[in-house]
Order: sequence, then C-alpha cells, then structure tokens
Amino acid sequence: MKILIPCSTLRYNYFIINHSFLVAMRKSLFLLFILIPLHMNMFAQTTSIDYGNNAMAGHYALVNGIQMYYETYGNGEPLIMLHGNGGSIAAFKNQIPFFEKHYKVIAIDSRLQGKSGGSADTLSYDMMASDFSGLLDYLHIDSAYVLGWSDGGINGLILAMKYPKKVKKLAETGANIVPDTTALNADDLEGMRNTAFSSTSKPIDRILNRMMIYQPQIPYSDLKKIQCPVLVMAGDRDMIKPEHTLKIYQSLTNAELCIFPDSYHHVCQQHPALFNETVLAFFNKKGVKNN
Repeated sequence: MKILIPCSTLRYNYFIINHSFLVAMRKSLFLLFILIPLHMNMFAQTTSIDYGNNAMAGHYALVNGIQMYYETYGNGEPLIMLHGNGGSIAAFKNQIPFFEKHYKVIAIDSRLQGKSGGSADTLSYDMMASDFSGLLDYLHIDSAYVLGWSDGGINGLILAMKYPKKVKKLAETGANIVPDTTALNADDLEGMRNTAFSSTSKPIDRILNRMMIYQPQIPYSDLKKIQCPVLVMAGDRDMIKPEHTLKIYQSLTNAELCIFPDSYHHVCQQHPALFNETVLAFFNKKGVKNN
C-alpha cells in the first residue's frame, strides 16, 4: 500500500511513503519518493551569470598553503556548496540563484579543481575537508549549512565527523564511503581505473580518479560521530548503489532519506527545482528524526 501525502513546501509534488518497503526494513525508516511532474521545465531556473568565473563575486583565500577560490552570493546564515569530482562552482549554477534568496551562499572550488590550487602529488578527501574547515575559519564563520554533491557529499560527511561544530545541517547527494562494488558498479570502477592509469589521461584526471578508486575508507560505525541532522539523497538510477545509500542513512544518528525517482547521479542538475525545494525544506525543518 502506498499513501500520498501532499507537501506544501514542494508545491505540486508529493511524498510517497511505501509501507511494504518499511516493513521489510529492520529499522524504522522513512524512504521518500518524490513524484516529478511531467512539465518540470516550467520550474527550471535560468541565469546569465557565469558561476565559477564571476569576478564580482569571486575571492581567493590562502588556506592550508594553497589559494582557494570561492564565490559569495546573498545574505543570511552561511551555506557552503561543495561540488563533485572534477567539477567546479559552475556545477551549482541551478542552486546558487535559488539559495542566495535564503542564505549567504559560499560556493567553493575544491583543491586542484576549478580555480583552486594544490599539488598534484597528493590529494585526499581528508585534505579537502580540512581546506573547507580552514576557509570557514578564514571567513570567521563558526558554523554553516552544507550542501554537497558526490565528492562534495563525501567531503561534507568528513567535515561533519572531524569538525562537528562547523556543520549546522548537511544535505548530501550521491556520496559513497567506500570505493568498491558494494557502493559502485564494477563498470564505473573500471572506468575510473582506466583513466587513473592511462598514459593518455591528463595529470589532473589521473590523480582525481586515483583518489576515487582508493578513497574514501570510512567505516560505517564512524558515521555515528556525526551529530548534526543529515539529509541523505540519491537518484533511483544513481551510480551509487541504492543499498549503499540506504546503509549510510541507517548508520547516521540524525538523518532523513530522500530517493528521487527517474533520476541519476546528477539529480541536482537534472531536476533542479525539485531538488532545491527538497533541500530547503530540510534546512528549514525544526528538529530531526532519530533512526
């Protein structure tokens, strides 16, 4: 049996709670399926701003010995945005104009990506999380909301684990905490290996892919260290296996789970209006759900 529950914060969309799925789970679990209207394009956000190359909003900060590039938009409580592997601030071109109406958005180019510096000799998720913590210190920000996609989601989880006072709430999509076939399909891992060790690959592509095939290595038990509320998201056709996303959710103390149907790893770009409203509703929600 499925129950449709109207959700005013999502306007014309609905949450579906699948009770047969919940019965199958050992733990109390709310899996949210969101119906996407056929005419989602009517909500699509367009912009002429060149995010990631906006001189009016761009800044550099010396953090952990590298020049870190970031752009700021809007006013209010701080919200940092962390992009995926090989990406840049531009990945959030559909999120920045929405969230700047509600927060002071700080969109960041991760180490060795976009306009941020770094050494190609070494790269790790722990290093990047340290960079983001250092940038918050540089900006005199005690704590912030965090939105992370893919690698940015991994970085968000590590940031919340290692620097718990820095994260008010974390919304992550498409994150994995181990680099093996329990989390990703074998074909995707093989593609990463081919890029990582190919002599024809660009140096930056080699180091970014080597990081992904060896990292992260986060025990599920370590997720219990995260005390802030976390929204765990993924597409139902995500490159991250649904059972891995579910296990991340189940391992967290204060978490909610959202699976977008008819959606892939890039759901924030694929269905931006729905994605944005979902994250905003979570950030605005009072209290948390205990697993």
